[in-house]
Amino acid sequence: MLEHLRRMARNNLWSNDRLYCAVLTLKPGEFEAVRTSFFPSIRETLNHILAVDRLYLDFLTDGGLGASAYDTFLPFDDVASLAAAQADFDRRLIAFCDRLSEADLDRRVVTDRREDGMIPEKIGDILAHVFLHDIHHRGQVHAMLAGTSVAPPQLDEFLLDYDLKLRKDEVERLGL
Repeated sequence: MLEHLRRMARNNLWSNDRLYCAVLTLKPGEFEAVRTSFFPSIRETLNHILAVDRLYLDFLTDGGLGASAYDTFLPFDDVASLAAAQADFDRRLIAFCDRLSEADLDRRVVTDRREDGMIPEKIGDILAHVFLHDIHHRGQVHAMLAGTSVAPPQLDEFLLDYDLKLRKDEVERLGL
């Protein structure tokens, strides 16, 4: 399980990089344009991903911010700054996963659920949740890109050796 979570952390960096490479080429106005999805724009969806990522990393590292890690998140208005912040987060998550031992996956950390209280959760479960959350919302951005001037990038070619030829240059550029 530990190796799988480490690979998922690397997939997160790769998928976000690939998605942001596409989003960075949008025409003016397309990033913030109102669209049909859970969040009403590509900008809001990508900001949500990063805000939740930061929240859960605070839980995982006992950062002490609790729910305020989400509340105090300042959304990015420009895609380049948001892309850089997401890449920085993704590298921090990889480093966190690389420091874990197998025993850490069952260790519980406290998650601040506001009025529902402080809920202990297993580190392995939190990481699985983070990866599912990110995949879910990246899929929404992927679908929204279909209504822009930019073609949605392929995002499901990471874990199999067979797919290496499709991602080799990116994996090397990212140091994965």
